[in-house]
Amino acid sequence: MKNDNFQAQSATIRVQLGSWSDLRDQACAIRFEVFVEEQQVPIAEELDAMDAACLHALAFSQQGEAIATGRLLPDGHIGRMAVRLSERKKGVGAAVLKALIEAAETRGFKEVLLGAQLHARGFYLKQGFVEFGDVFLDANIEHVMMRKELT
Repeated sequence: MKNDNFQAQSATIRVQLGSWSDLRDQACAIRFEVFVEEQQVPIAEELDAMDAACLHALAFSQQGEAIATGRLLPDGHIGRMAVRLSERKKGVGAAVLKALIEAAETRGFKEVLLGAQLHARGFYLKQGFVEFGDVFLDANIEHVMMRKELT
């Protein structure tokens, strides 16, 4: 997989895109903290074979600490969006999402899709996503599918 080594910078958040082999350790730590410890997702369901094929994003604080992650699957789905609890409501998730959307646009996708946990639906609506379909369970957590058309 191509390592984009893309970096988006805001006043306080730096987002780096790269391969699973480059970003695995830090992304796993965040995903374990958010999904396995906080949301009680079984680790066998959290890590999957798709990680190696995805483009991954890591957001870093001003101090250089990895604070959020997400991934773009080869089919244009965005997933595994996770922000450390102490960093939520600060624009970190939006920065990761923006970087993944820009990467999808660069790859020629006409839309991006994601399965949003119901509690995060409002966040994705604010980012221009629209929901479709019925609520479904993933890892015993209610989700809804959402999409965003790209230009």
